[in-house]
Amino acid sequence: MALEVTDANFEEVVLKSDKPVLVDFWATWCGPCRMVGPIVDEISSDYEGKAVVVKVDVDANQEFAAKYGVRNIPTVLVFKNGEVVGKQVGAAPKKSYVEKLESAL
Repeated sequence: MALEVTDANFEEVVLKSDKPVLVDFWATWCGPCRMVGPIVDEISSDYEGKAVVVKVDVDANQEFAAKYGVRNIPTVLVFKNGEVVGKQVGAAPKKSYVEKLESAL
């Protein structure tokens, strides 16, 4: 399962991570987000120990969604060394997310 991250621990978990981090910005009311959720959880299992996979509920945590220009959800960002190195807006096949994460490893 992907880790739930909030505005309070985003910097610690995502920006200061020594591993690449895949961040799924989502909301409970968003249909496409519910399709992407299980894919993100799968990736979390697949990359355990190699990458960090987290989810941010944009309704409850707006600070970093705004900071990174998340206007449509789902938006998946890949961070490496605190910088965005990959982005996918809208629902996509697992392969799209994996390719972005792989390029950061």
